[in-house]
Amino acid sequence: MGTAQQTSRQHLVSQVLLKEFTMPEPKGGSRQLLPFDLHNPGRVHKRMPTSRCGWVENFVAVDSPAVEALWGDVERRVPAALAAVRAGTPFSDPLHVEVLRDLVVLHYVRSLHYRDVHTDSIERARIRLIAKVITQYPEQLRLEALRETGLYLSGPAALGAFAERLIERSTIMRDRESGKLFRTSIEDTFHKMRGLASTRRLEVVRPETGQFLIGDNPALTLCAKESRTTYGMAFGDAQTLILPIGPKHLLSLGTEDVMLTVPQTFVDRLNAVQVHAAHRYVYLHPESGLEPFVERAAQRRAAGDRTT
Repeated sequence: MGTAQQTSRQHLVSQVLLKEFTMPEPKGGSRQLLPFDLHNPGRVHKRMPTSRCGWVENFVAVDSPAVEALWGDVERRVPAALAAVRAGTPFSDPLHVEVLRDLVVLHYVRSLHYRDVHTDSIERARIRLIAKVITQYPEQLRLEALRETGLYLSGPAALGAFAERLIERSTIMRDRESGKLFRTSIEDTFHKMRGLASTRRLEVVRPETGQFLIGDNPALTLCAKESRTTYGMAFGDAQTLILPIGPKHLLSLGTEDVMLTVPQTFVDRLNAVQVHAAHRYVYLHPESGLEPFVERAAQRRAAGDRTT
């Protein structure tokens, strides 16, 4: 039996979701959506097939076939659940609710946002460990440095440099460099978040008017208070975790299984959050008419505003 090959081009936004934002091209062409490049908002944005959208190179750099199989276990069950949402019957089968919650969690973990959080946490832990070793074990450090280099280290800068050298040779730091640590972390976090999300109910949100868009960091923790909406806090500190699943539907983890209709003003707030949280792209239905809205939201994003 052959060994599955490493997948280099890895979709962070499931194609099954992106397809919900597509429409057929004229004269029987393929289904396409409209990617909007937030780094170049003034450019002419061209429609594209889903295969060219929502992916990065080597997101999981080690053993990607195994983690792709984990995502695939969820994504294979999504079309039936999305069909139930479109039909207005998402709660008719508990399995639909389960897979839709899993879909939210999948996109929360399989994201550039999560990778940044992981990288930052490892770096903070590394810095704390260096400080701890220098403070608590200075003599042991000096002895080890003398044994390895023949030099007696006296000042804190020299001790810090040697402590950093030792830590960089550790297994966990080698696993960080190879991508193995991230590979393990993302799978463990997916299972943990899946368990936490299973205690929440599923809200299916529909716009009274207008359409939702989806960004390349689409699953977002959210707090909405009065006229302000903030995002990106820890899951335990958030009111909800959201994920757009089409121009006319968005999922939210809440307190009851329910279908909700929200006004255009709230649709705009949720769309603005997608723009502000995106790494580079948001994706629109080609006939949504949302391009001017995205341009304005991109200007606020460039100014560093994290509220909507």
